Amino acid sequence: MSEQDIAIDVRNAVKRFGAVTALAGVSLTIRDNEFFTLLGPSGCGKTTLLRLIAGFEEITEGEILLYGEDIGTLPPNRRPINTVFQHYALFPHMTVAENVAFGMRRLGWSKADIEDQTGRILDLVKLGDLAARRPAQLSGGQQQRVALARAMAPRPKVLLLDEPLSALDLKLRQAMRIELKQIQEETGITFVFVTHDQEEALTMSDRIAVMSAGEIRQVGTPHEIYEAPNDRFVADFIGETNVLDVTVQRGPDGAWHSRLPNGAVFPCEAAGTPPQDGAAAHVLIRPERLSLVPEAESNSGLTGVVDQIVYLGTDIQYGVRLDEGPDVLVRAQNVGSDTTSFRNGDRVGLAIAPGGARLLVD
Repeated sequence: MSEQDIAIDVRNAVKRFGAVTALAGVSLTIRDNEFFTLLGPSGCGKTTLLRLIAGFEEITEGEILLYGEDIGTLPPNRRPINTVFQHYALFPHMTVAENVAFGMRRLGWSKADIEDQTGRILDLVKLGDLAARRPAQLSGGQQQRVALARAMAPRPKVLLLDEPLSALDLKLRQAMRIELKQIQEETGITFVFVTHDQEEALTMSDRIAVMSAGEIRQVGTPHEIYEAPNDRFVADFIGETNVLDVTVQRGPDGAWHSRLPNGAVFPCEAAGTPPQDGAAAHVLIRPERLSLVPEAESNSGLTGVVDQIVYLGTDIQYGVRLDEGPDVLVRAQNVGSDTTSFRNGDRVGLAIAPGGARLLVD
C-alpha cells in the first residue's frame, strides 16, 4: 500500500492523563476513502484516539500522520479534518444554509463558491428545501444531517464522527446508517466513526478496530470480526455467542477438533496458532450456527433441555440447558409457521453448522 493510499497512520500512540494511561501504544492505518470504525465499550480509548487525530488532545508518545505528513503538533484549525459530535452544536440563530456555510466563510471562500457548495452539499443530505429553516424547526434526524453537511462542506480530507447517531430513535438511527454510508461513498471522504454499538459498526464499516483498555484487539472487515474473532473479548463483544470449555484434539487428518467433558468430539476451526494436543481452550459457536434436532440426531454430542423460548419476530430464540456445560442460545429463523417444533421441557440435541465452531486461544 502506497503512502497516498493511507489517510491516517497512527504509530505507537500513547496518551496519558496523569497516572492514567488511556492509550497504550496504539498503531493503526486507515485507508483513503475508507469508512473505518473504532468500536469498543465505554472507557476503552476510542474517543481519546479520535481526539488525538482531531488535535483536541496532545499525544504523549508516538506519531500521527495524515497522508504522510506528521500532524501531531498541528493545532486543530490547521488540520484538514472536521468532526461531527454526538451533540450537533448547531448555531440556533442561523439558518440551515448559514450553518453549512459557516466553515467555508471562516476559510475565506468566495461568496459564489460558498453558495455553490452549500447548495450541492444540502442536496446531497436531502435538505435542499429546508435551507431557510432554523435548527429548532428541524427534527433530530434533520439536525444530524445539517451537522454532517456543515462538517463536509469545506471538503476535509478526513471526517471524524463521535457517536453522532446515539441521540436518535431506533428507526431513524437505522435509516441514517444507510444514508451515512451512501454519503461517504459519494463524497470519497475518509470517515472515522466511533461507536459502542456493534450493529452500527457491522452495518456501515469497511473495516473495524475493536478496542479494549486502551489497546486494539483486532482490526478487520465486519465479516472477519464477526466470523473469525481473534480472542474471547472480541467474540463476546461482537454479537451474541456461546462459549464452551473444551480440550483441543488434533485429528488424524490434521484437522482440529474440540472434545467436550462428556467425551463428544466435533470439528472446529482455529484462530491464530492453536495450542498443543490436549490443551484446554474455548470454542465459540454463534446462536445462528446451532439448530435444534431430536436428541439422537446431534452431530456434536451436545444434548439438553429447552428451558426458554423467545419470539423475536424475524427469529425465534431458544435457551437450552445442557446436560454438561453452560446454558446456550440457539437462533432459528422465523419461516412463518404459527407453531414451533420444540417446546419448553423438550429434550433436544444440538447440530452445529459446517464451520460453525471456532477455537479461541486465550
